[in-house]
Amino acid sequence: MLRQSTRLLVTGALGMALAGGAQAQDDTIEIGWTAWSDAEFVTKLASRLINENTDHTVELVQTDIAPQYQGIETGDIDAMMMAWLPATHEDYYEEIAPNVENLGVLYNGARLGWVVPDYIPESQLSSLSDLSNESVRDKLDGRITGIDPGAGLTQLSESAIEEYELDGYNLQTSSGAGMTAALDRATNREEWVVVTGWSPHWKFGAYDLRYLEDPQGVLGGPERVHVLARAGFDADYPQISQVLTRMYLSLDELQGYMFEARESSYDEAISQFIDENPDQVNYWLTGEF
Repeated sequence: MLRQSTRLLVTGALGMALAGGAQAQDDTIEIGWTAWSDAEFVTKLASRLINENTDHTVELVQTDIAPQYQGIETGDIDAMMMAWLPATHEDYYEEIAPNVENLGVLYNGARLGWVVPDYIPESQLSSLSDLSNESVRDKLDGRITGIDPGAGLTQLSESAIEEYELDGYNLQTSSGAGMTAALDRATNREEWVVVTGWSPHWKFGAYDLRYLEDPQGVLGGPERVHVLARAGFDADYPQISQVLTRMYLSLDELQGYMFEARESSYDEAISQFIDENPDQVNYWLTGEF
């Protein structure tokens, strides 16, 4: 729950901003999200703010990333908040870009890569190219632990196995939760493990980790995460469109609250964010500092 002082601040200001503009008061806005820790935090944060401070209701639709792109193109969902551009989701985005609305950047400095615990000696494993060494492959049982099959990171990881000629390796797909569970098991035993990873993610606050170097750049460079909406969304929900457009977090800020969510819950971490950042929240909701 919002503390009363913060609730009054954002509700009162947004109520004025929405006066005379409640054309779809009873409509439900469907926002897609994938079970990734950053997606869960930002999507549930947006949902909380809209549900508690406007006459609209958000329904969260959990699904893989590919169906989200399809959904905003067809209008089956209204928005998604996890479009990694320019490279990670390039193929998905290029197919639908003419038929959707880009509401802007949610955060900068995101990255993808393969991650290992710091207790694995850098002298033996510091780069993707080191994985071709037989001794390294044996210690890893020829396994790279990934996330869901439809993720852009999974596609890039398959390309990395091919480009670096990592014969004898298997990319084991599962989910974001499955990947972190495998990482947790390995670190508790100080076993060798390589997982597909991305920033921001709470695991960098929970474990001592590092990215493997990617000299061929197969896994891409710095990314921006965008909010996308179906065609006509801005016209149908202009105030909500502006809220989603104004939302922006720094990578460190987001990662810190994601770690808090891991330690407690996403609901508690979102409440903490709202309480600790009233001016930022008020700007997102009203456009006023």
